[in-house]
Amino acid sequence: MRLTVVALACLLCACSRYADFTLPADEQPKQGAVRVLWDVRPEPVLGRGTGGSFDAVDTLNPSVLRTGSSWLNLYSGYDGKAWHTGLAVSSDGLQWTRQGKVLSPDARTWEGGYIAANGSAFGDATSGYLYWYQGGDVPRIGLARSADGKTWSKQGEPVLGTGPRGSWDERGVADPYVIRIGTTYYMYYLGQDRARRQQLGLARSGDGVAWEKLRSNPVLEPGEPGAFDETGLGEPAVWQEQGSYWMLYTARDPKEYRRLGLARSQDGVRWTRVSTKPVLSGAQAWDSAVVCDPSVVPGPDGIRVWFGGGDRPEPAENLHGQIGYALLRLQVGERR
Repeated sequence: MRLTVVALACLLCACSRYADFTLPADEQPKQGAVRVLWDVRPEPVLGRGTGGSFDAVDTLNPSVLRTGSSWLNLYSGYDGKAWHTGLAVSSDGLQWTRQGKVLSPDARTWEGGYIAANGSAFGDATSGYLYWYQGGDVPRIGLARSADGKTWSKQGEPVLGTGPRGSWDERGVADPYVIRIGTTYYMYYLGQDRARRQQLGLARSGDGVAWEKLRSNPVLEPGEPGAFDETGLGEPAVWQEQGSYWMLYTARDPKEYRRLGLARSQDGVRWTRVSTKPVLSGAQAWDSAVVCDPSVVPGPDGIRVWFGGGDRPEPAENLHGQIGYALLRLQVGERR
């Protein structure tokens, strides 16, 4: 999330609705200690663009989904002046071909000069695609639609706005990650308060447009002083596996180094960290300072994870950002 504090944030609050709810729970979740196993590709799978391109400075925020035999990746590209959303396609999720820009900020709208692909896409070639993204100097969450995954049209107004004055998300909502269970969409997102404290919350919707926030938000708060995630949380990615909900999230420390944490929940509302340490840190020169922006696709051999990485610990841009890939496997209750 871009860290922008604007005095008019309280005036840009949408009329949010609130409700008490949980996600459907498995009656027999797998119990026991959790072992986290990674197989990380050492090199980026999508690097920065060539000089002068819209993604020449940073290529980050992958939002990956599978459609038929193809993979789509909506990602953020930064050219040194503005962020745009680009599209890349792949037959295997590893070798990507750029298709160019598909969304840019519109200064005439609520977006101002800023949008980012810190979001998630949902759908297929039959029913069409929905894509939630963030924009605006006071970040809010917008929606774009596409019939083919290549040509996108934006909804006129944000679908999720900031909270009321004094709330945990009054200064910005961002990083939407949407899953669907049955006919209900659930959105995990970042909220920022007036002290710039970044936490994670939850909302639900029947159509992906009209959302109601969880009354008891936030669902996950930063760690204690000295923890790897003490400064803030963002960019959640959630899935179901072995009777539980799991969340990879980006964790910030005071020096803006970022790594991935992992949390677990039985109902999607009450979350517990799996470890007091990051579960994925940069191991190569290209992602030595930042590992962020997870996007997950569960599969029979594990959880496919695309992530952003950079070698500069900057808060928002100029990270030398590139996109990496890893396979995650969770062993629950098994002997080591």
